[in-house]
Amino acid sequence: MSGLEKPVLNPLLSRKSGATEIYLIRHGDALPEADRAIPGAGYDNQPLSRLGQSQALALGRWLSGVGFEALYSSPLRRCTETAAPLAQLLDLPVNIEQNLREVRLGLDIGGPATDADSGATSEALRTRMAAVIQRVGQEGKWSAIPGSEASAPFRRRVIEIVHELAARHPAQRLAVFSHGGFINAYAAEVLGLERDFFFPIHNTSVSIIRCLGWESSIFSLNDTAHFRVGEIDLQEL
Repeated sequence: MSGLEKPVLNPLLSRKSGATEIYLIRHGDALPEADRAIPGAGYDNQPLSRLGQSQALALGRWLSGVGFEALYSSPLRRCTETAAPLAQLLDLPVNIEQNLREVRLGLDIGGPATDADSGATSEALRTRMAAVIQRVGQEGKWSAIPGSEASAPFRRRVIEIVHELAARHPAQRLAVFSHGGFINAYAAEVLGLERDFFFPIHNTSVSIIRCLGWESSIFSLNDTAHFRVGEIDLQEL
């Protein structure tokens, strides 16, 4: 080969080559205070906490100048509320995708009773979250909670929807609002890791990937720069 020949450009490194850049964003804090928790709503239909609302607003302000062609969200309330500030600032609709939802957990993990008042509901949500972290954090597998969505179909769902969105928007930039388990599973698959859950991901953190066909490249994980611009008190996290 001649020393003057141009190197082959990895197409994943340039949106101009057709790669889609996706900002995978976890929802804001979704453990609402006693006066905000909704009795009988379980976990998936709870609103963001006040902290979560502040996080979503800081995120929206931070990303409003980035330039997105489309916004997508999991159907769960904690994601749609997180997407709302950015959608309003950009005057873009939030497209709901069912397959962006979080991993389905087994029923034995617990949660608020249907007849619990708002205070008991708030406390039960915190207890549930602690139990999930303890059980899944040790093994890195959702199977640690019997009856949960199995690893293989969960990963397949995660990979397929991300690359489906990329195929709809070649060489564009998307903001995709989803969940900690979802983002962990996608990153684990790209990195070739066995664990489905391998890192604690902050609420409203941003992980950037680029996709072309069935190939992908991770550019960043768990970025929380919007917490460092005076919008969020880090001691609250």
